[in-house]
Amino acid sequence: MGTRKQTSLLSEAAQQAVSQSRFENLQPQTPLSQQEVTEWKCKVATFQMSVKTAPIMQQACLFEQSGDPADEIDPFALPQQNTEFWRWQYSDVGIAALYFVIDYHSELLLYVGETVKSNQRWKGEHDCKRYLMNYRQAHYHHNLESQLGIAFWRHAPAERRPRQKVESALIYKWRSPFNKENWRFWGTPFISMGG
Repeated sequence: MGTRKQTSLLSEAAQQAVSQSRFENLQPQTPLSQQEVTEWKCKVATFQMSVKTAPIMQQACLFEQSGDPADEIDPFALPQQNTEFWRWQYSDVGIAALYFVIDYHSELLLYVGETVKSNQRWKGEHDCKRYLMNYRQAHYHHNLESQLGIAFWRHAPAERRPRQKVESALIYKWRSPFNKENWRFWGTPFISMGG
């Protein structure tokens, strides 16, 4: 018996396109101009600066503890860690925490998240990792500076619902652009790049 060549339902050009599409997300793609990247960052920074400088308006009460934890958390004052923290070896699995992905060079809070295991949160798939890769690529392509880092607030409630409530309040307060809740405010320039 001779070997029979299997015919494909796709043309040679279509087969090549399918083969290339597997690696499409690895190709450097920067559909944003330098001006578009700079203007986008400026809009987000202007809003977040107003959050930083706005006084917290709340009525004082002698018998109650302070109000919303979201009003007490300053993501920029928390200890900064490298965004590759999850690659380090830990003997524990971390604690319940809120975390903040920040471009420290531009003082932009890009993403707010919550986790029950702070040392394991980013070990698997996480959409924000892709957004950060696209963000880095755009900055590299246009020779713009960025300094991405992550910070943890380790006083988050251990129970999921209260922790998610604080996370939601922070997402709304800062309008962090990589959180889907805020895409309508800032668009999705780094979310849809490169596949």
